[in-house]
Amino acid sequence: MSLIVHHLNNSRSQRILWLLEEIGAPYDIRFYDRDPATNLAPPELLAVHPLGKSPVIEDDGRVIVESGAIVEYLCDRHGGGHLVPAHGTDDHVSHLEWLHFAEGSAMTPILLRIYTARLGEAAAVLEPRIVQQLDAHFAYMESRLGTNGHFIGDSLSAADIMLSFPAEIAIMQGMAPRYPKLAAFVNACHDRPAWRRARDKGGAYYGY
Repeated sequence: MSLIVHHLNNSRSQRILWLLEEIGAPYDIRFYDRDPATNLAPPELLAVHPLGKSPVIEDDGRVIVESGAIVEYLCDRHGGGHLVPAHGTDDHVSHLEWLHFAEGSAMTPILLRIYTARLGEAAAVLEPRIVQQLDAHFAYMESRLGTNGHFIGDSLSAADIMLSFPAEIAIMQGMAPRYPKLAAFVNACHDRPAWRRARDKGGAYYGY
C-alpha cells in the first residue's frame, strides 16, 4: 500500500483519516502517541518530517505536510473530486477560503488558548483578547453555516471536513448553547459512517 498517514492521537490528522474514508482510497496508518505529561508529539515524528508534527502523509515516497495541502492533494489525486466544487465557480473560491480559514485563521486563537493555559495567572493579560478572537471566529462560522448543515453547497465538501476540527473545539469548550448550528454540524459529522470508520481505525479522539 503506497499511501501512508502518520497519525498522531487526538490531533488534526483525524480529519485526514475521515477524508480518506469518504473517498474510499486505500491507506495505511502509522500510529504515534502524545507524551502524557506534555501532550506533545513524540520525537519519532521528527524522523518523518523536520517539524515533527502531524498530519503527514507519504504517497509513493513523497512526504506531504500541512492539512489544507494534504486535503487538496488527496482530493485531486485519490478520487475526492466530488468533495470539491467545480473550478471557476464562486463555490470553488469559497471552498478555498474555508480550507485556508480552518488552519490559517481559526486555529490561531485555539492554539493560543492551549498554550497560554499552561501559564496560569501569567496569561491573564492575554485572556480577553483570546476570548474575543475565539468568539469572533466561531460566530463567523455559525453565521456562514448553511441551513442544510454545510458550509458550501448542498452536500459534504472537503471544506466541511477541514472545518470540523475548529467546530469540535468550540463544542468541547462548552459553546454549544451559543453556537447551536455548529453543534448540529459536529453531530452530523460524527454520524457519518466514514467518520465512524476513521475513528475506529485511528483510535479514541478527544473522547468521541
